[in-house]
Amino acid sequence: MEDSRTLMESLGLKYEPVAISLIRKGEAIPEGYARPDKPLRHCQAIMRARRGEMLLVQADRQACPVGASSLGFVQAPEKVASGEFHHNMGIYAEQAAARATIEQRPSLEAGSMEATALAPLSKATLKPDVVVMTGTPEQMFWILPAATTFSNGGRVTADMAAVQAACADATLKPYLTGHVNISLGCFGCRKTTDIAPEEMLVGIPVDRMREIVAAVREMGEGPIPKSREKA
Repeated sequence: MEDSRTLMESLGLKYEPVAISLIRKGEAIPEGYARPDKPLRHCQAIMRARRGEMLLVQADRQACPVGASSLGFVQAPEKVASGEFHHNMGIYAEQAAARATIEQRPSLEAGSMEATALAPLSKATLKPDVVVMTGTPEQMFWILPAATTFSNGGRVTADMAAVQAACADATLKPYLTGHVNISLGCFGCRKTTDIAPEEMLVGIPVDRMREIVAAVREMGEGPIPKSREKA
């Protein structure tokens, strides 16, 4: 709860960070998380959780086959794997370009996942694997690169695509690499959720949270408010 308060107050976030736990096959299903009454996309679940809901999304409640296949619930449908699906959407000039994007995306083994559990960070009863935040570029700047390089300096590299902003870029990339990652959004999440045009996403692996929160807390007492005062 304290981490969530620090991030929200220091950065001026409109919505709470979302704690995401990836529950693998054979692991216990948590109590206290509501099973949605209809299928949801992973991005939709994040946007609902940032508003206060605690959700348990199992395989039969995954609405997006693209996200579900990346998250390890199902095999990628042939039209997705071949690139036909995203090429037909007009996002890629050639089917081969869409296929290459799917081939290079971060993903888990098909059938390895039982569910995703999502909740506002302050309410989560499970240890998250990843914390996803949404906000303006100015707010997210204080996470990546500022907080990420606060202790050791250096530069950062972001990894994203024109598709799968919430599932691949903001959730799986941090989970699999241990690095903070950003996404500017994608066709799917911008079309099917309430994410605003001026908002973007940041995914933080749980092992980096203490470091990130501490940096934001310290910068919140100096650099953050000073930069917002303008010259």
